[in-house]
Amino acid sequence: MKTIFLWVPVAALLVLAGCYTVPETGRRSMIIIPPNEELQMGAAAFTEMKTKEKLSTDIEANARVSRIGKRIADAVGDALPGAKWEFVVFDEPKTINAFALPGGKVGVYTGLINLASSDDEIAIVMGHEIAHVTARHGAERMSQGLVAGLIGAGVEVATEDKKHRDLIRVAYGLGAAGATLAFSRGNESEADFIGLRYAARAGYNPMAAVTFWRKMAAQKDGPQPPKWISTHPPHAERIADLQKWMPEVLPLYEKAKERY
Repeated sequence: MKTIFLWVPVAALLVLAGCYTVPETGRRSMIIIPPNEELQMGAAAFTEMKTKEKLSTDIEANARVSRIGKRIADAVGDALPGAKWEFVVFDEPKTINAFALPGGKVGVYTGLINLASSDDEIAIVMGHEIAHVTARHGAERMSQGLVAGLIGAGVEVATEDKKHRDLIRVAYGLGAAGATLAFSRGNESEADFIGLRYAARAGYNPMAAVTFWRKMAAQKDGPQPPKWISTHPPHAERIADLQKWMPEVLPLYEKAKERY
């Protein structure tokens, strides 16, 4: 097991605070997790998932997800340094979800593929999940926890044991069997915006975001939780935001259509 000790005194935290600029939005965030450690934890967690969860043997589905993913990766460009992109389909028909981990590790569940009406809708979800990674939302969440509880202490980050593989999964919103753990509402909205731009630049119709989230709203049983207790924006608010951003992203899509 490889163990790395990060000594994080108060002065260092103050220097590092606000050191990361989120691509596409320009928001400054406090992140004290080194990018290389984030990459290692992401790769280790993804390897473990591939050994423990059922992989799809559907050649067409895997080719489809890889094709979409590669176009989005091209749209991401240099916003994800050190990425070794990998796109995997997990065979779980009841899980309507996808996820991304640091290093360009992306998983899509067959439940999402079955629900989606088009490549455009799949691209919207993949773009959103990849946006969480390029924005380093998981590292931001871990950093906030370290600052809150471990200021002035030596923080041990073991990148290869199960505890810390689980840590990176939780930080990037992934629970057992594809269950989604909540990001903050601000992170979710930011990922919606960034992911929409990625999908549009990859040549996928951003209007598919509206049709997909309407479809997701119809999948939900019972009323939505009140706005103030939910980290995800209510469906109506999310759709309104997506529609508000269309004048900005549709030109990106029109330009990308010349290429794809």
